[in-house]
Amino acid sequence: MSEDKKYEFLNINETLYKTQISDNFKNRKKWEIPDVSKVFSFIPGTIEQINIEVGSKVNEGDDLLILEAMKMRNRIKAPISGTIKTICVKINEIIPKNHLLVEFE
Repeated sequence: MSEDKKYEFLNINETLYKTQISDNFKNRKKWEIPDVSKVFSFIPGTIEQINIEVGSKVNEGDDLLILEAMKMRNRIKAPISGTIKTICVKINEIIPKNHLLVEFE
């Protein structure tokens, strides 16, 4: 019975598994449904160009800005159609990965 204390039950797709769970797994950041009204950087880099203004109406797929990273110009496109609420970056600003770039209303 003392061995049972080392094991915990893990539920994956309604199937229970008896396993050992590490502290890293227990303390991990839980997955959340992404908020499509917010656009985050997928790579660190420098903001090279901003093609929008606050209040601009954009369609899904329109270019929002250009993020230069590793000598490549990445066009950041609108994931949805809508109105720009905030622009959280400036030209020539160096940003980290997962930095909030643009927010839609």
